[in-house]
Amino acid sequence: MSEREPTWHERPEDFLASWSSTRGNLRRFFEERALPPIDDSTQQKAGEAAAAMAASELFGLDLKDFTSGLDSVSGSYEAADSTHLHIPTSDIPGSGAAAFFDVDNTLIQGSSLIVFALGLARRRYISLGDIIPVAWKQLKFRVTGAENAEDVAEGREQALEFIKGRSVAELVDLCEEIVDTHMRDKLWPGTKQLADKHIAAGDQVWLVSATPVQLGQILAKRLGFTGALGTVAEVKDGLFTGRLVGDILHGPGKRHAVAALATMEKLDLSRCTAYSDSINDTPMLSMVGTAVAINPDRQLSKEAKRRGWEIHDYRSLRKAIRTFGVPALATAVFSWKAFRRSPNESA
Repeated sequence: MSEREPTWHERPEDFLASWSSTRGNLRRFFEERALPPIDDSTQQKAGEAAAAMAASELFGLDLKDFTSGLDSVSGSYEAADSTHLHIPTSDIPGSGAAAFFDVDNTLIQGSSLIVFALGLARRRYISLGDIIPVAWKQLKFRVTGAENAEDVAEGREQALEFIKGRSVAELVDLCEEIVDTHMRDKLWPGTKQLADKHIAAGDQVWLVSATPVQLGQILAKRLGFTGALGTVAEVKDGLFTGRLVGDILHGPGKRHAVAALATMEKLDLSRCTAYSDSINDTPMLSMVGTAVAINPDRQLSKEAKRRGWEIHDYRSLRKAIRTFGVPALATAVFSWKAFRRSPNESA
């Protein structure tokens, strides 16, 4: 007759040892086979999937575009050596309100790139011959009243090539000179008043422009703005490499950067306002609670009216032409000249 196996009542220490071993085997089975451990690669893929879902749901962007925006914002922070140039004060902590201003023809009259190129020429970074293609693009904008995305992108790439191998400190000095002597006197007073209202309300105020980030940040600092996002040139050992960091902040690039900035600054885009003159900035204008067209080109003017956006036009001559028409203005001019001549003629 075979020996009977002892029950757990009789030999509890053996049972516990056996159960401990079995439990360990079960745990290893679940960890290694049924539920394998999450390695670094798996965690990264899961994180990317979650980030892609958030970027799509919150901003309608794919992860690549959102990441490019993050690079632009991070590069702008690094260029300023700070996240904020000025800290906004608000009676409503964490209100999440901000204003985003385009620069060219929205905040200042004309093209910051032309001013920048002329400044480079004065310092003999470039020749006058190098400025001609840039000037031609700006002339087309002046005549047509519309900004060409390809022209802007090409112009920014040219600017990156112009500063390749130059020191950052040297460029910052040049940008300070450009802002103080050639840009501050070209501000549209009406746009500056709008920005000042946001500052007084405690909102963050950001420049968002394709202009070189150093130029934008110095202008923002002079005006008391929170900061500036711009086209960021890569820097290595204090010198520009001629390569781009993130997006050229033009058209969709501005949307990518503003989405990233909203995430990093915890902004509520429904409480934010964006200002621009160009139809190319519709992606940025359409992502905020309040969109305002400043000195709009013809296409943006139509789009703003269609969407019910605010419109402010500070260009007196163009505004008068749209309001009264060319024939009426011509009649007024001739009448004024006739009135000026009449006293002499009667004498």
